[in-house]
Amino acid sequence: MAAVLVGQFHARDAEGRVYSVHEFQESTPSADGLTGSVPVTTYKLAIGDRVKKLDDNQFLLVQSDVTIVREPDTYVGKLPETNVAS
Repeated sequence: MAAVLVGQFHARDAEGRVYSVHEFQESTPSADGLTGSVPVTTYKLAIGDRVKKLDDNQFLLVQSDVTIVREPDTYVGKLPETNVAS
């Protein structure tokens, strides 16, 4: 099973603390090796704690049982360059 980082975003808890969340896609090869499998999306904090997705914007920190909410329009990392034709 291989996990690939596909996204990163920030989320806040009720007390205003900010968490950096990493989104991974994991795929498990099928037993016969011929047919593909549907990727499974998992979430972890940057420090490695497991995160469970509750809905589109709410997540649960598994170890501490704290709910965090995804911040709108946050992007962690370098934004892709936009080329405009003239």
